Amino acid sequence: MLQKEDYLPILAGVITSSIFGFSFLFTKRALDYLDIFHLLALRFTFAALLLMVLKALGVIKIDFKGKRLGLLILLGICQPVAYFICETVGLELTTSSEAGMMIALIPVLVTILGAIFLQEVPDKKQLLFIIISVIGVIFIVVMKGNREVDGNLLGMFILLGAVFSAAFYNIISRKSSLQFKPIEITYLMMIMGAGVFNSISIFNHFREGTIANYLVSLTNLDVLFAIFYLGVLSSVLAFFLVNFTLSKLEASRSAVFANLTTIISVIAGVFFRGEPFYWFHLVGGLMIMMGVWGTNYYGRVKIIEESNLDY
Repeated sequence: MLQKEDYLPILAGVITSSIFGFSFLFTKRALDYLDIFHLLALRFTFAALLLMVLKALGVIKIDFKGKRLGLLILLGICQPVAYFICETVGLELTTSSEAGMMIALIPVLVTILGAIFLQEVPDKKQLLFIIISVIGVIFIVVMKGNREVDGNLLGMFILLGAVFSAAFYNIISRKSSLQFKPIEITYLMMIMGAGVFNSISIFNHFREGTIANYLVSLTNLDVLFAIFYLGVLSSVLAFFLVNFTLSKLEASRSAVFANLTTIISVIAGVFFRGEPFYWFHLVGGLMIMMGVWGTNYYGRVKIIEESNLDY
């Protein structure tokens, strides 16, 4: 019988996928007024300031004393810094289909790296369901209409950098959870994101002579609401839940939840942006859900069987 603590990481993964799935709506709204690095700077500044206030009020406790920060800094370099830079630049150089197919490789790479660095080797049934989930994502992306592979080759390599960044983030977060609490990992991630993306954005504004307008955009209610969603929910809460999930589940099982974001994004597009819903969305979505269920179900079965063998 599965206990409550067995379901909590799975619930956290589903909530995270939902938050990330809806985040594109708010990102697109904010991008009507801001460039990508300005948006990222404001998003992570909002998130970092929120966590700093909560820390000052004693709501959350952050204690890095006596802990190896090197591993955590490496995690922050992978995610959010390297991932968001590679994804943003890569998307500008390739088609959306090519980008979607590349990002869909993250669970596969996480599984490979998890087996190498964490000795978390999935069994054949788990591997089968991971592949089914990834195929579901690729199927949706390919069937959305753009089947031409005409993107910039450099862009494909940069997107591959995003895939590796996300995969290594999953592995490092899993290892970091042995020393750090999920909120401590999230805290440093937000601080690093705010520092790096503000540096890039401020440099761009100085170069363009628009530094005086840096915070003026926050007077726009659409931008302010989008930054609130992206900063509080999609950064602080979502990444906390990701780090919590990674502290409880094997990296390969945690990574599969990312594919649920595709389903949530499609649903959000249909109901809030009037985007069409086709048969391949349903087929691909069912494959993704089947993959997530099977990976986690057989992962729990394997853990229970291994526990019984210990007796």
